[in-house]
Amino acid sequence: MSSKRVLITGLSTYWGGRLAQILERDPEIETVIGVDRRPPKVELERTEWVEVADSHSLIRRIVQGAEIDTVVDTRLVVDSVVTSPRLAHENNVIGTLNVLAACSGPDTCVRKVVVKSSAHYYGCEQDDPAYFTEEMRRPHPARSALERDIVEAEAAVEDFAEKNPEITVTVLRFGNGLGPQLNTSHMRYLALPVIPTILGFDPRYQFIHSDDMAGVLEHAVRNELDGVYNAAADGVLALTEVTDLLGKQWAPLLPPWGTGLAAFGLSRAGLRIPPEMLQQLRFGRAIDNRKLKATGYRYAFTTRETVLKLREQQRLAPLLGKRNGDGYRYEREVEEFLRRSPSVVRRDRPAEPVVNVVPGGRSAAKRSRPAKPRLPAAVGGIEYDELEAEEVIALLRTFEPADLEALRRYEAGRAGRESVLAAVDSLLTRARSPA
Repeated sequence: MSSKRVLITGLSTYWGGRLAQILERDPEIETVIGVDRRPPKVELERTEWVEVADSHSLIRRIVQGAEIDTVVDTRLVVDSVVTSPRLAHENNVIGTLNVLAACSGPDTCVRKVVVKSSAHYYGCEQDDPAYFTEEMRRPHPARSALERDIVEAEAAVEDFAEKNPEITVTVLRFGNGLGPQLNTSHMRYLALPVIPTILGFDPRYQFIHSDDMAGVLEHAVRNELDGVYNAAADGVLALTEVTDLLGKQWAPLLPPWGTGLAAFGLSRAGLRIPPEMLQQLRFGRAIDNRKLKATGYRYAFTTRETVLKLREQQRLAPLLGKRNGDGYRYEREVEEFLRRSPSVVRRDRPAEPVVNVVPGGRSAAKRSRPAKPRLPAAVGGIEYDELEAEEVIALLRTFEPADLEALRRYEAGRAGRESVLAAVDSLLTRARSPA
């Protein structure tokens, strides 16, 4: 693996944070640095965050000072409802140009650049091919400002690759992502109790699970993937099949003409459908993923399995929401204390003994006791014993080791499902192994 010192732009994005978590657990990765205007939204142990805008001169100083060999750009905005067209253009086009400028030059130490892009590059039209391959150019002019930005950003990356042949440049065009931590227009759309569709249209959909999106980014860092790669799961579903798998009803509430005006009416009711998504709801899109699979990447989930995972997530949302609480929040002073203070007990060494004074002046040292295990209980109207084995397994990663042990005892004394017990044992083994 050539990547040793990695810079991630867009550390506050879900993808930047997920990739940093993966890379910092690898001892072969010497350094992980993240840059962003905003602090990270996930807990990181050894990733260094630098608060900086997309200024190429500032990023260049970091690249040169830390001798960065790999830059992963995860900043691209692919959902036009999250920001204004002006800010999206500054981020997607101007920001990309600045990142590329920071990686170029005769004295650069960068040897790999990975850019997270989107299948919005291809657009959605009536006469689209069954599957877009990486060699295909967009067959029609971009309809929305966001699509124009993505096309322009990729043109800048292509020009950079031509001028810097010694640098491996990877462009990853991701399909629509689904996952428990994602907050996208498609996630909000599929969370509705009744799914509105366009009258007379049943578009094809292809998804990718959030775990696979993080896996693809990691795969690009660890391997030499030069060029453009589509990233989407195997299989295509009609939108009505998606709604059926989610156990929901669909209703053709949007007219085939004047769809934009009708969608604007829905936005007043709380559902905003961006222009690029309206095109998908009409014509759909699928991308060919064989080129990426030929490099050795294996998807953990198909499109169908990704949708079924979403159904499981929606069913367990009340339970997961209560267990996860308010989530992680970055506090600079706390992070500095946890990283620097010698008083903090590190994960790679045992906890210091707690000294208790006992009668007779003697002192006894004993290990601090784990918190009282939280046994499975009724949360959010769902009883543990009512959950299927797959649903229990989906919850296991939210448990601390002590809670996993309690859950194992509970499960062994009740249903004793082998798949659940095996999954618990696997997580406990991983938790007990040295970091």
